Amino acid sequence: MMSITKKFLQSVKEHQETKRTTTFKGYLEDYLKLVEDTPEIPSLAHKRLYNQIMSYGMTTLDESDERCNKLFDGESVRVYDYFADHFFGMERPLEKVMRFLRSASMRGEESRQVLLLLGPVGAGKSALVEHIKMALEASGRAYVLEGCPIREEPLHLVPRSLRPAFEEEYNIRIEGDLCPVCRHRLLNEFEGDFTKFPITQSSFSIRGRKGVGVVPPMDPNTQDTSLLIGSEDISKLDLYPEDDPRVLSLNGAFNVGNRGIVEFVEVFKNEIEFLHTMITATQEKNVPSPGKQAMIYFDGVILAHCNEAEWNKFKSEHTNEAILDRIVRVNVPYCLEYNQEVKIYEKLINRSDFDCHIAPHTLEVAAMFAVLSRLKNSNKVDPLTKMKIYNGQEIVEKGMVKKVDIKDLREEVEDEGMTGISTRFIMKAIDAALADSTKNMITPISIRDALIKQVKEQIVNPDDRKVCLEFLQKTLHEEYLSILEKEITKAFVSAYEEQAESLFNNYLDHAEAYVNNTKVKDRVTNEDMEPDEKFLASIEEQIGIKGSSKNNFRADISSYMFAKLRRGETIDWRSYGPLREAIENKLVASVKDISRIVTKSKSRDVKQQKKFNAMVQTLIENYGYNVDSAEEVIKFASNNLWRDS
Repeated sequence: MMSITKKFLQSVKEHQETKRTTTFKGYLEDYLKLVEDTPEIPSLAHKRLYNQIMSYGMTTLDESDERCNKLFDGESVRVYDYFADHFFGMERPLEKVMRFLRSASMRGEESRQVLLLLGPVGAGKSALVEHIKMALEASGRAYVLEGCPIREEPLHLVPRSLRPAFEEEYNIRIEGDLCPVCRHRLLNEFEGDFTKFPITQSSFSIRGRKGVGVVPPMDPNTQDTSLLIGSEDISKLDLYPEDDPRVLSLNGAFNVGNRGIVEFVEVFKNEIEFLHTMITATQEKNVPSPGKQAMIYFDGVILAHCNEAEWNKFKSEHTNEAILDRIVRVNVPYCLEYNQEVKIYEKLINRSDFDCHIAPHTLEVAAMFAVLSRLKNSNKVDPLTKMKIYNGQEIVEKGMVKKVDIKDLREEVEDEGMTGISTRFIMKAIDAALADSTKNMITPISIRDALIKQVKEQIVNPDDRKVCLEFLQKTLHEEYLSILEKEITKAFVSAYEEQAESLFNNYLDHAEAYVNNTKVKDRVTNEDMEPDEKFLASIEEQIGIKGSSKNNFRADISSYMFAKLRRGETIDWRSYGPLREAIENKLVASVKDISRIVTKSKSRDVKQQKKFNAMVQTLIENYGYNVDSAEEVIKFASNNLWRDS
C-alpha cells in the first residue's frame, strides 16, 4: 500500500507534468487560433470576473419561497452560489454588486466607475472583497505578452489600422494599446514585426500580485503615487536616457492589477492626488507612467471600501463632486436576520480550532443581541417584535397574526444596520465564555454573562451601554426563558408531538362544528355530539381569546385550514401561528406543577427520578445537549421559571 507521502508526491509530479504540457507558448498566429475557437479569451476584466462568478450558478427566490415573501415583500431575489455558503443575510448588497459587474461586463457606464462598499466595521466588506479576488484567482489562464510588466492583452499587438478588419472578422473589439515597455521591445527587438512578439500564459494570484493590486491607507506625509503607478529605476538612469522605457519599474497597484482588480482599503483616508489617479483610471482607462513616458492603458475592476463616517466627511466637500460622480455605492450593513447571523458565527467557528460543546440556542441568543443592537427604534413595534419580523417570524397578538408590513418598517428609518454590535464583538465574547468554562462548553447562560461583561468593559458611551445591558438582562433574559420553558416541557412530556396534534385535531373538529352549527362525530364511539365550548375556550384563553372575539377566531381558523386543504397543502398543529402558540401554552401550563417538582426536588422518589432521567435523555438525544449543558439549563430553568412561591 502506497504511503501518504508517496501518494502526495505522486500528485505533485502529475500536477507539474500537467502544468508543463499545458503551458502555452506561441505567437500572434497561435493566439488568434485560440481566440477563434474561444472568443471569451480576450474578455476585459469586468466580464472575466462576472463570468467566473456566474459559472458557479444562480438561483432566484420568488413568490413560492417563504423567505422571499416574508423578508423581501414578494420581490424576486437572486442568490449567487459563489457567495451562498460564505455570506449570510447579504442578498441585496450582493445583488447590487453583481448588477454592477453585469453592466460593466457589457461595457456600460459602470465599466468606468469605482465600486464602493460602504459599511460599519466588521460587516464583511473586506471579506467580500477577498472573496471576489479569489474568484478572479480561480478564473484560470490569462494570455499575456511575454515579459510585459503589466501582463497586457496580446491583441494590443494588432496595429490601429488593422483593427477595423479584425473586429469585423472576429466580432471582438480591441481596446487599449501597448505599454511603453512592450512598444520599445516591438520596435527594437522584433523590428516592428508584431507577429514575432512571443505570447505566453499566466495566472492570477493574490499573494503573487498577479492581476491583483492593493492600495492600503497611507500616512499623508509619506504618500507617494509610485505606490499606484510604479517609479523610475534610479540604477538604470545611468545606462539609459530618462525617456527610455527601460528605466521604468512598473510595479504599482494599477500596474500589477491590470486585467484584474485594484483594491483601495479605507479609500478616503488617502490624499486627493491618489483619488484623482483612481478616477483617471476609471474614466479614461489610462494611468500616468512614471517620469516622461506616455499614459498606460488600464483594464481593471476598481473596488474600494470604507466606513460611513469617512464617506460622509468626503461627500460633504463640494470639491469632491467629480470623484463622487464616478462612484457606485453599495451599502454593506450588518446582518438583520438573526437566523442568518447564527450562520456567520457557525462559519467562523468551523474555520477555527474550536473543539467544545455549544449548547442549543447559545449562538441564537448571541445573534439576537447583535441584531437588537443594530435596529433603529420604530413607532410601530417594540425592538423584540421588530427583530422577529426581520427574521421572517409571525407575531401573534390577541390570537391574531399581527399584520406589520416589513417594507413599512424598513422605510421608516434610513440606513438601518449601519450601527450596532459587530460580529467580531460577539466572537470575542464566545472566546471569553469558553475560556471561563471549566467543562469545555458554552451555553446561552454563559454567553449572556460573557456579553454583559464585555459590554461593561468595552462600550464607552453610557447610553449605548445602558441599552445593550437592558437587552441582555431583561429582553433576552425573558425571551430565552420562554424558549427554555417550551423546550423543557417538550422534553418532559411523553409524546409531546402526538399530544399537540391530538389537541389540534380536536380543536378543528369542534371549531368547525361550532362555526357551521353542526354536530361533532366522536372519533372513538362515532356518536354525534355538540361542540365542546369548554374545551375550545381552554385552548383559546391561552392566547387571550375571550368573549365575543371567540367567534371570529374560530371562523378564521376554519376558513384558513379549509383554504390550505383546497390548495392541496398538508396541515398540522403548527400550520396556524395563533393556534400553535395556544397549544404550546396549553401543554406548558398542564405540566408546570409537575415540572417544578421534578426539576427542583432534592429527594425524588423512584417514579420522579425516572421521569427526570427520561427528560434529560430527551434533551441530549433530541435537542443536542450534553450531560453538563442539560444540567446547567435545567438548573437555570428551575431557579427562574418554577420558583417556590
